[in-house]
Amino acid sequence: MSIQERYTGAVMNTFGPPALALVRGHGAHVWDTDGKEYVDLLGGIAVNALGHAHPALVEAVTAQLSTLGHVSNFFATEPQVALAERLQALLGWDESRVFFSNSGAEANEAAIKLTRRTGRTRIVAAEGSFHGRTMGALALTSKAAYREPFEPLPGDVTFVPFDDVAALADTVDDTVAAVVLEPIQGEAGVVVPSPDYLLAAQRIAHEHGALLWLDEVQTGIARTGAWFAHQLVDGVEPDVVTLAKGLGGGIPIGATVARGRAATLLQPGNHGTTFGGNPVACAAALAVLDTVVAEGLLAAATERGDRLAELLASQAGVVEVTGAGLMRGAELDGPYGVHAVATARDAGFILNATGPSRLRFVPPLVLTSDDLDALGRALPQILESARTAAQETTR
Repeated sequence: MSIQERYTGAVMNTFGPPALALVRGHGAHVWDTDGKEYVDLLGGIAVNALGHAHPALVEAVTAQLSTLGHVSNFFATEPQVALAERLQALLGWDESRVFFSNSGAEANEAAIKLTRRTGRTRIVAAEGSFHGRTMGALALTSKAAYREPFEPLPGDVTFVPFDDVAALADTVDDTVAAVVLEPIQGEAGVVVPSPDYLLAAQRIAHEHGALLWLDEVQTGIARTGAWFAHQLVDGVEPDVVTLAKGLGGGIPIGATVARGRAATLLQPGNHGTTFGGNPVACAAALAVLDTVVAEGLLAAATERGDRLAELLASQAGVVEVTGAGLMRGAELDGPYGVHAVATARDAGFILNATGPSRLRFVPPLVLTSDDLDALGRALPQILESARTAAQETTR
């Protein structure tokens, strides 16, 4: 019996049947149980920053696990403290503190509780947002299909159109605890706001004594060619930043970083975690950050991301390319995104569709020029075959 057949009999059906059963990876490539090789342009959904089986990550995790694996947050460890200090430095925040968790949803849950400690309960979020599927994070996620089966959700959330300064100004008042935004919306299909949007959101929030909270779970850790996507816009200084995905390079870790008054809102007894900040996960994250520097992956994300954008824009059927660095969205001229994912898989590429006509590319930062060359050669036929397949299914 295959892994996929065993999966359906053992694993809850929350994701649908798996398209592949993967057994190993190296760099930006993975292999399935039949030995077929794929270029991974999804990267574990923007997680595998260093690709698969990177020696630095393997060594860091192995070395740490051989000395100290887990001790709980009753005790301090060097990797946890060092990682917190490193994040403070990368953000350029002196008066700040870090809370470690295990995922982006958990990082956002911590941030929600932090905002409640302001004495206000109302949060303003954006349409098209995705902040996670736990109950608090889901309350901030706008997609009705995700939210409605689990209502009533934790309340007092107001949604406004993304990239609409006037809507923010009309909605934010002195009852608002925080404005939460993704610098680039990922699950919506890599939607990039106008250059002045984050600055306007910061001004509006602070005029009313509210916090500006930026969810950088998908955009953070060199994904966009900067350590954090908000750093692409001069003058943006959020009060809270949430991180996960690429931070651990595949090892589960999340972080909630707060500065100024926000850094002191959560006090002993207000929040906690058993596994968050464990030394193995923190050692992995430190290895990711060190490798980004050592291998020049910030510059590589920009250079390879620009080339990927040019490659996508040159394709017949691609009408728009969005994003920054190695976080790109491609709008197709018809609803054949799901078919493109399937035809790409047949051709040896792992793609992702975030909507009927929208593709998202969030590959490992170690994606090579040869990988891009291979995609360039294959993509015209992938898209043509997908368009044909979509047409046939509607006949």
